[in-house]
Amino acid sequence: MKQIKQYENEKVLVLGLAKSGFSAAKLLNDLGALVTVNDGKPFEENPEAQGLLEQGVRVITGHHPIELLDEDFSLMVKNPGIPYDNPLVAKAEELHIPILTEVELAYQVAECPIVGITGTNGKTTTTTMIGLLLNQERKTGKAHLAGNIGFPASEVASKATADDDIVMELSSFQLMGIKSFEPQIAVITNIYEAHLDYHKTRENYVAAKWAIQQNMTADDYLVLNWNSTELQELSTQTGAQIVPFSTNEKLDNGAYLSDGQVCFKKEKIMAASDLGVPGAHNIENALAAIAVAKLKGISNEGIRKALSNFHGVPHRTQYVDTINGRKFYNDSKATNSLATEMALSGFDNDRLILLAGGLDRGNEFDELIPSLEGVKAVILFGETKDKLADTARRAGIQTVILTANVETAVPLAYEQSEDGDSILLSPANASWDQYPNFEIRGDKFMHAVKQLEK
Repeated sequence: MKQIKQYENEKVLVLGLAKSGFSAAKLLNDLGALVTVNDGKPFEENPEAQGLLEQGVRVITGHHPIELLDEDFSLMVKNPGIPYDNPLVAKAEELHIPILTEVELAYQVAECPIVGITGTNGKTTTTTMIGLLLNQERKTGKAHLAGNIGFPASEVASKATADDDIVMELSSFQLMGIKSFEPQIAVITNIYEAHLDYHKTRENYVAAKWAIQQNMTADDYLVLNWNSTELQELSTQTGAQIVPFSTNEKLDNGAYLSDGQVCFKKEKIMAASDLGVPGAHNIENALAAIAVAKLKGISNEGIRKALSNFHGVPHRTQYVDTINGRKFYNDSKATNSLATEMALSGFDNDRLILLAGGLDRGNEFDELIPSLEGVKAVILFGETKDKLADTARRAGIQTVILTANVETAVPLAYEQSEDGDSILLSPANASWDQYPNFEIRGDKFMHAVKQLEK
């Protein structure tokens, strides 16, 4: 870790805890800052606040007193999930107090190169693939996963050595709080419309994603999804070297799919069918990861070995089990229609039973109809089950079954299946009507699958 001096005796407010806030506060404290932590959760229910207090950090919990900003802070480090219209954040902006997120701190102390990955869909899978690839033939150091994937960036950066790499998944929320952040390689997997409740407009959302490259130079590489005309147009607005990837066209200067082969700069790497995860979207993810691997000097053999043995990230088209010839896949992370469309693209619809449903956000599901055509059966649950049932029938699906939840959906799906079928949980909805998060929903699915074996 670089022993930077810029925070010594500086008054810093860390707003919001959880993993990233805790790590940021600890790092700043270690760097000699005068840290105040403010978190909305009551102290007695707040183990992170309790731990920081034991380390001598000033902690204010249970509310967000606006008068805190009378204390002449030189910096605010904000939890990414806290919106900029939060009264304390808005007041800090009014007072011209710099507002960062924890990934900026990570960059400032990191001794090693950073590979940053952002996008609407595929971030976690692509990040995981890149981590595996960069560790495949490594003789010294290690590629560490960090950021939005669940490992606080500042904690990882404080422990990484100069021989390492940090492979960092970055959300739009995190990227709004960077200042000098400059990855050696950045990846944008795709950009669709998302998080408008936070960003207000699509333009703001795209700008947040595009910020990943704002400090990059001609010494850096920006890996872009060339299937997107929007990203092609944006590519003229960066100082970095562009490395494109595409499933639609051959690219002399990037990664592409041609005649079923995954290629890089006219060189065949592996058959797309040998990838360990199904779906057209995972071919895109693999192309992005391969571009990074080739830039980092990984051999074709190393790439083939890593990606053929990679069977997915938990809850993202994750292979679960085969029971009496039926393959089960957990794609609980599919919390919108687009993610489910992408998952469906990797399966033979007439041998597929889909489990879907969840929180009703007021949207319809017309966009799913083309992807649903030919699906053998759908088992639906949650607040949106009636809407989805109507969509499924309009797609021509004959077998449409409504049930209570994921746990009851699994045995019903099994009853409708036969040897050679796939059973896919890809809800197309958030989980919050019935489950605290998509991970628990996916865990419930996998447990129900295991029960079938008894």
